[in-house]
Amino acid sequence: MKRNTKINLLLLLAVAALAVLPLALGLGDHKEEPFTGADAEAETAITEIEPDYEPWFSPLYEPPSGEIESALFAVQAALGAGVLAYYFGLRRGRRQGAERALAEPRVSAGDD
Repeated sequence: MKRNTKINLLLLLAVAALAVLPLALGLGDHKEEPFTGADAEAETAITEIEPDYEPWFSPLYEPPSGEIESALFAVQAALGAGVLAYYFGLRRGRRQGAERALAEPRVSAGDD
């Protein structure tokens, strides 16, 4: 097995473990909503420390429900992943094209 394949498999295993371990170990079972975002956790902590706190600004758009907010976040993540995949694919294609160009024997115009 190639070195890159082993590294990719280890990275895939690590990502799967990060996704499954919190669920398997029951982390967050003591909370009403165990896997809320960092914004909600920060808001709760600030409200506990300073009950009269007023935010400096309000969001430009407030989704009507948590499901829509999650869907918009998922679309944003998918678009970001698509842009990154396109960029890395483009770089790899250019690199492979350059390698092929160097490997092919050059034919000059006078060698007919």
